[in-house]
Amino acid sequence: MDLVTVGGLFVGICALLIGVVVEGGHLSGLVSLPAFIIIFGGTIGATAIGFSVKELKAVPSMLRIAFFEQEQDSALLIKTMSKFAETARRNGLLALEDELVAIDDKFLLKGMQLVIDGTDAELVRNIMETELAFIQERHNKGASIFDAAGGYAPTMGIIGTVMGLVHVLGNLQDAEALGPAIATAFLATLYGIFSANIFFLPIAAKLKNRSSNQIIVYEIALEGILSVQAGDNPRIVEEKLEAFLAPSDRVQKKN
Repeated sequence: MDLVTVGGLFVGICALLIGVVVEGGHLSGLVSLPAFIIIFGGTIGATAIGFSVKELKAVPSMLRIAFFEQEQDSALLIKTMSKFAETARRNGLLALEDELVAIDDKFLLKGMQLVIDGTDAELVRNIMETELAFIQERHNKGASIFDAAGGYAPTMGIIGTVMGLVHVLGNLQDAEALGPAIATAFLATLYGIFSANIFFLPIAAKLKNRSSNQIIVYEIALEGILSVQAGDNPRIVEEKLEAFLAPSDRVQKKN
């Protein structure tokens, strides 16, 4: 579980609730089933229009990615590639076949298999860069679903408020109920803006951040694969791949 994501969501919700209580309001005043249905039902419907069924089916997995931290050990990857380079220089590329059994990452496994099969270096680069581009495209598509929902939610909030006000204006004869009815109508705007800025847009940002980190790891893997194929010295491979890391990470890795 990613405590930063969960903690941020918790703090955002608590800030709203505490603010209402401090102002002397009641939490029950924030509950409106019609507003909830209009905002979340309308947002889900509007978002679904812009995407395919296959893309929408990926939403649960996108949420898992956002709420559960993915381990990205770049230092371990660099060490692994350095080890592959050493094995290849000593025993040849075919000797790496036994090393592939321990590899779980499909991207790295595919690249190393191409190298072991004797594929031309330029072709290996082209194949893996194409693979990388489409991985990034799939990641961006997942984040764009939440970006779209974050854009629709505030608008749905305004629609819900207008609908509520239309209902209020149609019953002006009941003066005592006028204030509560207007307050309920504006809850739709609150739901829309709050859900967009506390959930939908932050989740999209988290997915983009996760994707960026993953792409960097894959770029390290690709450069390492090509270096192993070229027969580079293990130390050179290590130095080359360390360039992808922040200086603080390099120092920590060496320590």
